Amino acid sequence: MEAKLVALGVQTFQIALYLALPALLTGMLLGLAVSIFQATTQINEMTLSFIPKILGVIIVIVLTMPWMINEITDFAVSVFNMIPTFVQ
Repeated sequence: MEAKLVALGVQTFQIALYLALPALLTGMLLGLAVSIFQATTQINEMTLSFIPKILGVIIVIVLTMPWMINEITDFAVSVFNMIPTFVQ
């Protein structure tokens, strides 16, 4: 019983990581690109680093939304199907 709960907790963290990964990677890569651009041009504008990251993350979230909804729905269905095993 405890092993199933631990496995469910691990699976919960895994699905959270998988869902957050595209947005986090986009923000990281765009931040790196903007930092390199700022270093080469010596432009130190705060909004220059903020706006591309926000727009990139929003675009990636919108594009990956169907996949995210599919993954979280499948996970929720599997959790609801496990409820009888935890109630016993």
